[in-house]
Amino acid sequence: MAKFNVTFNEALCKACGLCVTACPKNLIKLNMEVTNDSGYTPATMTDIESCIGCQSCARMCPDCVITIEKND
Repeated sequence: MAKFNVTFNEALCKACGLCVTACPKNLIKLNMEVTNDSGYTPATMTDIESCIGCQSCARMCPDCVITIEKND
């Protein structure tokens, strides 16, 4: 089980890519297989098991679409 739960509000993501560059473990990418109602390809986590929960991605996101929660 992953130590952290990372969720992206895909409907609000504008695919700016700031979270992709902010992740020190390179675990985030833009999901080219999904398009939200605004026509953007939202960000997604590629390997949740390797996430260290640093919150760099969430702090960098200008639209606050990323939520990080620690699992018990």
